[in-house]
Amino acid sequence: MIGKAELRTYFATPVIVAELTEAAQLNPALAATIRARAACAASVEHSNLGGWQSAWDLADWGGAEAKAVLDTAKDLATRATSDRAGKPVRVAWKMNAWANVNRGGHGNEFHTHPGSFWSGTYYVDDGGIATDPSLGGEFEMADPRGVAPAMYAPALSFAMPGGQSAGASELIRPKAGLLVLFPAWVSHAVRPYKGTHERISIAFNLSV
Repeated sequence: MIGKAELRTYFATPVIVAELTEAAQLNPALAATIRARAACAASVEHSNLGGWQSAWDLADWGGAEAKAVLDTAKDLATRATSDRAGKPVRVAWKMNAWANVNRGGHGNEFHTHPGSFWSGTYYVDDGGIATDPSLGGEFEMADPRGVAPAMYAPALSFAMPGGQSAGASELIRPKAGLLVLFPAWVSHAVRPYKGTHERISIAFNLSV
């Protein structure tokens, strides 16, 4: 017989999903600024599979709205960071940030962001995904433990929160005003967007 038992989830991967309260005021102007930039600047090629991606200089041309989002991201990262003893720290974050515009069929292949501590994304326009999940375009994170949990017995999973994605991936559906913060070493991708509008986001890296 079993006496006292407790569930301990070690080696957790922190992913923070937050809604910006001022999104309705920020997003229209931010979307217009990004569209104007996309109309006059060539796309860079990194992990993007189609679509338009700016250079890493969003902070220079994104205006007050981009600054508000990026400052919020820095503050959130600081609150989610401690020293090795678990005590709060103040970090002078270095940031690079860029904008993304995805249309039908566009996405991003799996990749990581070396040289950074936190990475994140903010959804300016979800392209209708929030109300119609069939449009795809989800943010996808691969299990950092690799495929091992699914190799031996792929039909089995662990009876605990998050256990069903062991060896696979987790999805976050875009929603305008949503900010996602995650460790830069987490392998992530964007599934193809199937809508007819534009899925607009900004992304950023935070290093020390």
